[in-house]
Amino acid sequence: MTNAIELRDVSYRYPNAQEWCLRHINLAVEKGKFVAVMGANGAGKTSLSLCLNGLIPQLLEGEIEGQILVAGQDTAKYRVQTLARHVGMVLQDPEAQIFGQTVWEDAAFGPCNFSYPLSEVESRVCTALELVRLGGFDRRSTAGLSGGEKQRLALAGVLAQKPEILVLDEPAAELDPQGRQELYAALDSLRREKNLTVIVVEHSPGEVLQRADEVVVLNRGEIAWRGAPRNLFADAALVQRLGLRPHPDFPQRYGSPGKLVQPSASSGGLLGTSVQQERKPIIEIKGVTYAYASSWPALRGVDLTIAPGEFVAFVGANGAGKTTLAKHLNGLLKPAQGDVLVDGTNTRSVSVNQLARTVGYLFQNPDHQIFAASVENEISYGLKNIGLPEAEIAERIEEALRFTGLVGVRHSHPFSLSRGDRQLLAVASIIALKPEVLVIDEPTTGLDWSGVQKLMRMVRQLNERGKTGIRI
Repeated sequence: MTNAIELRDVSYRYPNAQEWCLRHINLAVEKGKFVAVMGANGAGKTSLSLCLNGLIPQLLEGEIEGQILVAGQDTAKYRVQTLARHVGMVLQDPEAQIFGQTVWEDAAFGPCNFSYPLSEVESRVCTALELVRLGGFDRRSTAGLSGGEKQRLALAGVLAQKPEILVLDEPAAELDPQGRQELYAALDSLRREKNLTVIVVEHSPGEVLQRADEVVVLNRGEIAWRGAPRNLFADAALVQRLGLRPHPDFPQRYGSPGKLVQPSASSGGLLGTSVQQERKPIIEIKGVTYAYASSWPALRGVDLTIAPGEFVAFVGANGAGKTTLAKHLNGLLKPAQGDVLVDGTNTRSVSVNQLARTVGYLFQNPDHQIFAASVENEISYGLKNIGLPEAEIAERIEEALRFTGLVGVRHSHPFSLSRGDRQLLAVASIIALKPEVLVIDEPTTGLDWSGVQKLMRMVRQLNERGKTGIRI
């Protein structure tokens, strides 16, 4: 059978990097196969996927060795635009590849650039949007879509180009269970009908065990294991050693991925104390309605009361309004009708900066709230903004670094860290402000199993010490 993809002794490192993020990768994928790429955060999964459509090294540059053949074409000799006719790539962050103002415009971007007739473009867009459950969304503004809807739109834009190879970097990370099931069902259908080759970077073992012909596990840029998914997940010791999430069909016991160091409660540190006096609600939402521009209401008459120290989950399908509601709690959005009171203060009357002292917000994507040149500077930014003295700033930075386990990278540039560590940095910069309420929007998106356990353990510790938690 013909190989759709071949990597021959491929090594790669990013510009100015000392370490190689890929080391001597040899991999052949037969046409029509489904291959899952797994591994801990920082293992090289995304870097490997970016090699398959020429973005590495043509766009990201750096130093590359070896040869990569995709659909028989050497990626070093063909432009990304040429390779795009054969390889469809869905990036980890869907917003990085959404260009159109409306859903239809965005899904049509690829086919239009290939100069297909309008009738062909319309047919492809309609089919692609139906496949990802966005039928009827044609005129919706892309800016008003939820994270899951944006992820489905990014996939639709690629499917509309009808590639023979599909490379997906965590395509279902922000989808609800139904959306995840439907996305993978669509991939199953495409494989049957088009003999499509699928490469998926995935943390969830469910779809991998059910669908993958083969699993390739990376560790520190090298292929650490390769084989049938059942052979992988049936070996508890192997799964743990590789830092993967276990599959529920194969029960296993996990040791602790590491003990967190937390400040003493008696010292009045970041965690505060577990003693709370009974007092009025920390959050009151009264008849809140909100609509994005050119869209129907995302919220309709919402009423909700949250007491201090509670841990509340906002659940619902993609587009249900979870993130929209959460953004009202720190003033990023103001209600069209109704009121939001945070610790008795109406959010209409105070700025986002003022609310940040009470409500800390961890975004779905940590990269949307990281901008400083070092880990330490990132944590100090908010503390300086609220005018704390230098001695207290230094103390809070130290506590936040210890709590999140980032002491060893305090002088590193944030974007040199793994996705998991960037998520922890976002947590550190928020808890350093000592907010009473912590809002966490899809906190485990893009994290490996160890990162998921570590982050949720931190959130639980904060809640046990009296902080109010709201998880989406």
